Amino acid sequence: MTHSKKILITGGPGSGKTSLIDELKNKKFNCEKEIVRSLTLEGKKDGNDQLFLKEPLNFSKTLLDLRISQFDKKQVKSITFYDRGVQDALAYLNFLKAKYDNDFIKKCERIKYDMVFILPPWKEIYKQDKCRYETFEESIKIYEEIIKIYHFFKMKTIILEKDSVNNRIKKILSYL
Repeated sequence: MTHSKKILITGGPGSGKTSLIDELKNKKFNCEKEIVRSLTLEGKKDGNDQLFLKEPLNFSKTLLDLRISQFDKKQVKSITFYDRGVQDALAYLNFLKAKYDNDFIKKCERIKYDMVFILPPWKEIYKQDKCRYETFEESIKIYEEIIKIYHFFKMKTIILEKDSVNNRIKKILSYL
């Protein structure tokens, strides 16, 4: 079996990631979904309205392990797109200025995406919802932390500028 290219689509909250992933799925590409929403909704069922803010380290450890399992899953197609990456968990902790131990970094060191597309903040499409509690200004800071964390782990990053979903997909595919 050939190696499946692992392509990450990430960025701050509300930058259009999930719309891109949904359209890539419609075009029959293999895509792995964002995990954080299901974790957040699970927490809400247990009475924790903002589990990440209440227990950032425990939440992030669980999220990190789930994303690593997702990354390690055997893929049968030649390209797999990921809605958010393993290292995003550290970017969010850095945004909160939360301290985490070296185990978090060690887990992230072995995870390398073949390409990382980072979407910038986009005020016109930004919406808060039951899982997205950050303000637009906070989404800008998270975006900056995401850029820093992928550079820290020495991954090739490409800023995918604001454009229509189809034009963004064309841009992504032009790199593959």
